[in-house]
Amino acid sequence: MTADESPAPDPAAAVSVRDLRKDYGSFTALHGVSFDIAKGETFSLLGPNGAGKSTTIEILEGYRDRTAGSAQVLGMDPHRGGVSWKARLGIVLQSSGEPGNVTVHEQLAHFAGFYPHPRDVDEVIAAVGLTDNAKTRIKNLSGGLRRRVDVALGFVGRPEMLFLDEPTTGFDPEARREFWELIRGLKREGTTILLTTHYLDEAAQLSDRVAVIANGRLVDIGAVHEIGGADARIPIVRWRDAIGQQHEERTEHPAATVAALLARDGEPLDLEVIRPSLEDIYLELVKDADADAEVAA
Repeated sequence: MTADESPAPDPAAAVSVRDLRKDYGSFTALHGVSFDIAKGETFSLLGPNGAGKSTTIEILEGYRDRTAGSAQVLGMDPHRGGVSWKARLGIVLQSSGEPGNVTVHEQLAHFAGFYPHPRDVDEVIAAVGLTDNAKTRIKNLSGGLRRRVDVALGFVGRPEMLFLDEPTTGFDPEARREFWELIRGLKREGTTILLTTHYLDEAAQLSDRVAVIANGRLVDIGAVHEIGGADARIPIVRWRDAIGQQHEERTEHPAATVAALLARDGEPLDLEVIRPSLEDIYLELVKDADADAEVAA
């Protein structure tokens, strides 16, 4: 199937992907991936290294051609997007090559000049916590502070659509929390955000929906509280008995299970009630996808 023959994207969505495929010679990096991102939505694309996340994002950003399928970002095929379309995007790559001999303020002011309605440079610098470093040359910043510059460059142009590829790599815990508040603020302004991250708590905190991709295939997609299905979210009661043997029971009624244990055996050892997190569910989805891939091979 060629790009022109694939099903039409959803014109109402900020991002619409249909049957996206990417081949590198005999290797297929993406196998017919399809999803939509609504305008104003924060959407996380999750998956292990090599799953196809970066390939998908680079196609949507217009940096990489697709082999087959269709894609639409802000009403435009990324392969055909011109300068005016690119000015509506903000992009934070996994790594950047910003010049080291300019200051933070100089670099942001330079980038702001490329956009028709940029944000105030000083406000952007303050938003990413770099006010004290505004006159510091980028080459003299730590890795974490350079990453804040990357994030600032991504939204100084007031984009309608913001791509964030592993944005908090190198951030300390406090900086990550501050970044989350920044992203929530951009969302309140109506910015559509596509996020990739290996921090599953970050995805849970920021996302309206998540998609899990593994081995180039979309494994699951849905709201954060729905991903993996209802069965994946059933709590687990775990304990050790008097002789040290480990027990585990998955139950929709953990309080009743614990009460029954107390009545029967007294206080169990190392009693835990575990409610599966997004990370737990994600790991199970990826494990199942890997097992399916091995069977198919």
